[in-house]
Amino acid sequence: MNRNIDRRLLLQAGATGLLGAGLAGVLPLRPERAFAADAPFRIALSNSFIGNKWRLEMENVFKAALQMEPYKSEVQGTWFNSGNDISKQTQQISNLIAERVDAILIDAASPTGLNGVIRQATARGIVVIAFDNLVTAPSALTVNISEADLGRQLAEWLVKKLNGQGNVIMVTGVAGTQDDTDRNEAAEAVWKQHPGIKVVNRYTGMWDSSTAERNTAAILPSLPKVDGIWCQGGTDGVLKAFVAAGRTPLPFTAGECENGFRKFMIGYNGQKVDGISIGAPPFASVVSLELARRILRKEYPKKSIMLPLAAVTSDTVKVGETVFPDQPDSFFDDFTAGKGPNSLVDLCVGAALNGDACPGRLSVMLPTA
Repeated sequence: MNRNIDRRLLLQAGATGLLGAGLAGVLPLRPERAFAADAPFRIALSNSFIGNKWRLEMENVFKAALQMEPYKSEVQGTWFNSGNDISKQTQQISNLIAERVDAILIDAASPTGLNGVIRQATARGIVVIAFDNLVTAPSALTVNISEADLGRQLAEWLVKKLNGQGNVIMVTGVAGTQDDTDRNEAAEAVWKQHPGIKVVNRYTGMWDSSTAERNTAAILPSLPKVDGIWCQGGTDGVLKAFVAAGRTPLPFTAGECENGFRKFMIGYNGQKVDGISIGAPPFASVVSLELARRILRKEYPKKSIMLPLAAVTSDTVKVGETVFPDQPDSFFDDFTAGKGPNSLVDLCVGAALNGDACPGRLSVMLPTA
């Protein structure tokens, strides 16, 4: 998704001070080795795109985790953004290989464009984990939800609500990414099974609320009655465009986990929507960090992880748990997996908003190996 924008989209580099002093963005070299065993481990996040709130939250929770134990003592972390430029992301990863980091976490600009440099990294014993937007390089591990299942479940919910008949719009994501492709293809497969569903327009929202609102406002005057909205991201922006255009009551809406969307699900500005909210959790970066740490400590096998989908509907949404009236509309509510002993990861709101450390030690539960 996830998924606010540095419009220059220049290279950004950050580092946490984990041994009493902050890093300068370039890690000191150490002799190359096939496998790391001793902390501190040098783990870098290579992010392709920082143009929406989901990506900001994803980076923020990563930064927050680096300030919390066990990562504060065991990891030297850096993060880089490439402006959705495959060549720049390739060069950044190449630089990390030269610096002989222990692990690289990748939110990729292309499913195939980074495969060559990923092969170089893994051939040198570097653990490579792709999450969110995945890669096809077989040597890379993955941490992700099933993007196809997400797209399919949103579409199937709409079909059920519409009894197989009605006009829907599809608001897609960032073209060329594997997430966008998988979600769209899964939804299209559902529509084909239900010929009474007519897709009256497809357009991008770039996984961004303001972009989705602007693009929706531009196409709404040309559309017939819309009975359902299928939206990858920017769902709250789509609904705001409908309200501004007087297209109410709001259509059934299947979308992501924007706080503004879930506010509409409980009643917002005089409007309430019957909806389902499912998203790719921003904490995938933290799960990837823990997977890398555990592999480097030789405590977990080198294997990929599939994260469960968590759906919230207008009947199940809960204030203070899955929707936050005091937070911005563009805030993504699935920044944490919740509380309790069986929670995958429990992060505080400050971690997602500002990259602040949460109280206490951070526990991340990986599936049983």
